[in-house]
Amino acid sequence: MKRMKVMIVCGFGLGSSMVLKMTLDDVLKEEGLDVETFCMDSYTAAGQDFDLVFTSDEMIHLFKETKQPKVIIQNFLSKDEIREKGLGLILDYYKGDE
Repeated sequence: MKRMKVMIVCGFGLGSSMVLKMTLDDVLKEEGLDVETFCMDSYTAAGQDFDLVFTSDEMIHLFKETKQPKVIIQNFLSKDEIREKGLGLILDYYKGDE
């Protein structure tokens, strides 16, 4: 089974993306999902290999040409928002491997 790669993007790939990554990782652990998550800056994000991107409304324009699903998160500390907006996409990815 292929492991899903989720990219988290903010302006510099350090501050807010790291906060979102930690929150997302908590949700994934609670759900028992093995997903690779990594942070990336806005300048090099589009050239990366990923299956799903989590980012803010301010950064979503960077991915208008990508076919991969995109998740816009407003509150980077909200596990509920991550579950509501992104968990279904992650589960759908793994359903395809069954």
